[in-house]
Amino acid sequence: MPGFLSAFVPPPPATGWRERLRGAVGAALGIVLIGFGSAWWMGGATTGLPFLIAPLGASAVLLFAVPASPLAQPWPVVGGNVIAALIGVTAARWIADPVIAAAVALGVSIAAMAALRCVHPPSGAVALTAVLGGGHITAAGYGFALEPVLLNSLLLMIVAVVFNTATGHSYPHRAHPPVHPAPVKAPDALADDDFEAVLACYGETLDISAADLRVLYEELRRRA
Repeated sequence: MPGFLSAFVPPPPATGWRERLRGAVGAALGIVLIGFGSAWWMGGATTGLPFLIAPLGASAVLLFAVPASPLAQPWPVVGGNVIAALIGVTAARWIADPVIAAAVALGVSIAAMAALRCVHPPSGAVALTAVLGGGHITAAGYGFALEPVLLNSLLLMIVAVVFNTATGHSYPHRAHPPVHPAPVKAPDALADDDFEAVLACYGETLDISAADLRVLYEELRRRA
């Protein structure tokens, strides 16, 4: 039971506070820039559409706090959000019950993103927004997928490229050696602390735990 209960609380990330603060600053800066940029671009619109959609807050967490995650790469961000918006609008038009429409929009969006290799969790919220966002979004129809969804997503992705690159992170992510590579060590001499150290020295927050890394490593050794 203690082991089961402890699984509800993840272990602290291997990276330090400096990396966590970097992600927080980047996300806040990204939202500010895309908010003002989208407001300027859509300034002449009289549709009542929001300049900034709420799911982009979740996208910003991924792009700046865990930019190495496969879920945070440019195609999942832009493709996932736009595809989910298009599916959400379609569901809202063809299904009268908003709850059923929201469920169908979410399920179909996940399937489509998986098929097109652009799974992005915040896109699920985009699909629900297209269905449940209110009269202005419903009236905009498929235009909602362009403004503000595509506009917001492109601007956030551009800011992420600039900010992550400027702060020493590869984005779009490319695998790279650790910031402080360790000397070669005998494979059977690796301890749990070694896996924690590798994640800590990588220089970016990876979407994997030290325990999972060890499982993958040991499976690779068995396959060698």
